[in-house]
Order: sequence, then structure tokens, then C-alpha cells
Amino acid sequence: MKTIEWNDFQKVDIRVGTIIEVEDFPEAKKPAFKLKVDFGEEIGVKKSSAQITELYTKDMLLNKQVLAVVNFPPKQIGPMISECLVTGLHRPDGSVVLSTVDMELPNGARLA
Repeated sequence: MKTIEWNDFQKVDIRVGTIIEVEDFPEAKKPAFKLKVDFGEEIGVKKSSAQITELYTKDMLLNKQVLAVVNFPPKQIGPMISECLVTGLHRPDGSVVLSTVDMELPNGARLA
């Protein structure tokens, strides 16, 4: 495992946001959803794609609060531009479990 300095970690801006829109993403190489995530007034709404179709339905995702990196540069993913990285953890079978919060927080709250 590679170690990093505290200052390196502080550069990563991880915020809580609420998924406000979920669409199928048939153009993706692997099954995925297009997400719109609301990070509150300061950051606004950002788009992302997420390969989470094995464990989640669109209905399960709508209004779910997730943790996402909001300060990566935009990235082209097929025909869309991803503006944030919704975080998750891999299970042994390769499916992804989203990183969430266990109590509701204001959108835009920063990981402490």
C-alpha cells in the first residue's frame, strides 16, 4: 500500500449529493446509468455515469444520497461528459456498492 501525505488527501473534494435524475446509458461499454447529482447551491448539479446496474434500479437510486469526488476535471465517457465521480466499493463478485451516508445531510456537505 502506498502512503500519502495529509495535504494530498485534502486535495480530494468529496461531497454528499442527492441523485435527482437517473437514465439508462445504452451507449456505455458496460451496463451503466447516467446520473444527475445535486450538490447544493455552492456546487450545483453535476452529471456522472455509474456502472451500478447489477445491484441498483433507477427507482432505488432516485433521491439517494451518495459520496462523490467533485473536483476532478470533466471526463468524456461515450457521448456524455462526466463531471464528478460517484464513489463505491467492489464486492467479491465485481459489483459496486455505492458509498452513502447513514443519516441525511445537506447537499454539498464535505467529507471530514
